Amino acid sequence: MPHFIFEIALAILGIFLLEFILRSRNYNGKKHNVIFLGAPGAGKGTQASRLAKELKIPHLSSGHLLRQAVVDGTPIGQQIKSYIEKGQLAPDEVLNAVIAEQLQKPEYANGFILDGYPRTIEQAQFLDDYLDKNDRYITAVFDLQVDEDVLVERISGRRICGNGKCGATYHIKSMPPRQEGICDLCKRPLAQRADDNEEVLRQRIERHEQRIVHLLVHYDNQGTLFTIRGEGSVDEIYEDILLSIGI
Repeated sequence: MPHFIFEIALAILGIFLLEFILRSRNYNGKKHNVIFLGAPGAGKGTQASRLAKELKIPHLSSGHLLRQAVVDGTPIGQQIKSYIEKGQLAPDEVLNAVIAEQLQKPEYANGFILDGYPRTIEQAQFLDDYLDKNDRYITAVFDLQVDEDVLVERISGRRICGNGKCGATYHIKSMPPRQEGICDLCKRPLAQRADDNEEVLRQRIERHEQRIVHLLVHYDNQGTLFTIRGEGSVDEIYEDILLSIGI
């Protein structure tokens, strides 16, 4: 074999070996720090919640966290209320501060699953720096990919419990409550979010597609990115997630 061909083969082998090490290290330890990425309606919350139970670690939804702040009327809640109503995202510095405050709590010490954060490369870099200072790192990132028309149908039928402390989510077609318009858990009225209409949804999806490119490159370079087809049954999607990381 010519010498230069041997060198090329060795370099390729080295790349595959490095990727294997980066990916395999993710589940060798006990602490799993996981991120779910995906457009609005991709199913991040559903799958994140399920995996959290599997791994016995807390699931932190940035959307629920911010909406709770609005319900509680906190200073941050008052600050972000107008953003949510317009279908806009809270500024990076606000969301970074909220997430960091949560991750400092004892219940997140042994791992976590983030849903809806980070959404920008700046947030991802902030999270990397924050975790690095605490000798931690992201172990897996799942990107749930769903067709735009499917996303619009999913979200426009979504209903959320009006009780901010409950936060239960339903769908008028795929997962309706037992009593129409009433939460199964706390019996409070259900509501449709102000930004869950088709026009605003398509704008949100377009913005997501523009932002996600940089995040995908960022986590792919770290060897932690897994692309998951987010269409099909909830069980099928979850099986793909488990298979992708060898659980």
